[in-house]
Amino acid sequence: PGGCAAAGAARGSAAGVLRVTYWPAQLCVLAAIALQVALPDKLTIGPSWLLPALEGALLIGLAASTPRGRADEDHPLRRRVAVGLIAFVNAANAIDLYLLAHELLHRHIANGRSLILSGIAIWLTNVLIFALWYWQLDRGGPANRARHPDPTTPEGHPDFVFPEMDTGKTYTPSNWMPGFVDYLALALTTAAAFSPTDTMPNSQRAKALMSSQGLISLVTLGLIISRAVGILG
Repeated sequence: PGGCAAAGAARGSAAGVLRVTYWPAQLCVLAAIALQVALPDKLTIGPSWLLPALEGALLIGLAASTPRGRADEDHPLRRRVAVGLIAFVNAANAIDLYLLAHELLHRHIANGRSLILSGIAIWLTNVLIFALWYWQLDRGGPANRARHPDPTTPEGHPDFVFPEMDTGKTYTPSNWMPGFVDYLALALTTAAAFSPTDTMPNSQRAKALMSSQGLISLVTLGLIISRAVGILG
């Protein structure tokens, strides 16, 4: 979203002003909305279109109000709305997970194929949501990272230590900065391994986020998908 946000790789303009692009995070939110639309009605609260429509309206509003981003400008309101949007999508996905678990545990399931697909959609949405969390919260967000690229300073103190910042320094340009793909890879490996892999959390909030994502992923893969496979068997 316009601030999932202030999401993007910082790049220099002809005038030398750092700018932050928004489309990678906006595309990520659109993918999460599409996955939610694909879920059956019984796994959503209210009409199946309601939550995706509200999320889409918030996304459009953010995108319209921030057509381009300047890394040298602070937008605290946009940032708060962006974090709120991520939390909103996260809560909707958690509700979908609960409803799917309830469906599997308390109802007689004749055909588990649709539940397998729903479990995969919820798991993928979980990956996308936490990629946005990591990108928005690491070092105070992408705009702050662009303003304070040095991770050894108090303003640029990292929440996550990527290999390029530590063991990979020999092979990494001195001006390297994590981009959206780095946070997406972090979210994917955390969801698949249920723990840190090559990128280490460096703050309490980073550890809390990764622990939450690992727990959600474990429930999704361990309880729901395995249960659905058992139904098919």
